[in-house]
Amino acid sequence: MAIDQKAIREHIRGLLIAIGDDPEREGLKDTPDRVARMYAEVFEGMNYTNHEIAQMFGKTFTFEGDTEDLVVVKDINVFSYCEHHMALMYDMKVTVAYLPKGKVIGLSKIARIAEMAAKRLQLQERIGRDIADIIMEVTESEDVAVLISGSHSCMTARGIKNADAKTYTQTLRGRFKTDGALLARVKA
Repeated sequence: MAIDQKAIREHIRGLLIAIGDDPEREGLKDTPDRVARMYAEVFEGMNYTNHEIAQMFGKTFTFEGDTEDLVVVKDINVFSYCEHHMALMYDMKVTVAYLPKGKVIGLSKIARIAEMAAKRLQLQERIGRDIADIIMEVTESEDVAVLISGSHSCMTARGIKNADAKTYTQTLRGRFKTDGALLARVKA
């Protein structure tokens, strides 16, 4: 499903009118087109299923080692938009960990998977689930953890307006659910 930039332009123009502004004034003339192009970029992940993302970034390498050789990538910066208010989720840091089962994924691919999963109308909890599902498919490992911290402008800039609030989520699969020492290694 491709993002319909023409429809976005029309709706943004209507939104500008609805909030009481003139879409023909100098500063707004090109705004519908700019927003349409921005949405095509920031919602790119909506064009793909988790399986398709796994195929796009699924380059792996053979790995000989036991299941204690933990791979952890921390502080992957992503942003997203919450599906409830279409508000920005920002300052998001993603940590992805897994125990290799005969193959490893290129480290940059982990960051690309996290970024693409976030480029959808999302919930922070679902971003973690999507990343975990994709990493499990690519690596064929059942042991995956995804930890995310982030700020949500639907809470920091509106509503309660608590600018310091952060949301933390954990998606744990396989041994990460039951092995507290293993999860502690990720958090260290």
